[in-house]
Amino acid sequence: MLDRDLAKLYRVETRAVNQAVKRNQDRFPEDFMFQLTLEEAKAVLSLRSQIVILKRGQHLKYLPYVFTEHGVVMLANVLKSPVAIRASIQVVRAFVHLRQFLATNQQLARKIEALEKKVGKHDVDLQGILAMLRKLLEPPPLAPRRSFGFMSSGKK
Repeated sequence: MLDRDLAKLYRVETRAVNQAVKRNQDRFPEDFMFQLTLEEAKAVLSLRSQIVILKRGQHLKYLPYVFTEHGVVMLANVLKSPVAIRASIQVVRAFVHLRQFLATNQQLARKIEALEKKVGKHDVDLQGILAMLRKLLEPPPLAPRRSFGFMSSGKK
């Protein structure tokens, strides 16, 4: 997401976002955030629907920052707006919930394993049910991730 869009989301000025990033540079590695080049910024900003006095994409004062999902979360941690604080709290709660969910699944996997040892190869029907339960507990396969950043279509 662009810095100006996050500023609107977190209800702060864009300069507050940029100041927070500059003051906390060690919290924003390359995979959390990057800055557009002049060409990329002109291409992105020319897509905006606002009526602007200056020609679109020209006279950029600052090159915009772009944040990945990790950067968006980190930005919520360093900004002091009420919306950013609430977002940061929700992320923490989500991670706690996820950890509890994973712990429950691990306990369930251990119980299934114990049942399999007890049953052995005696009950074929129960073996099938336990195999299905074990398969349900497996994490879903990860989808291939696209690279992030500005992708030029090559058209001018």
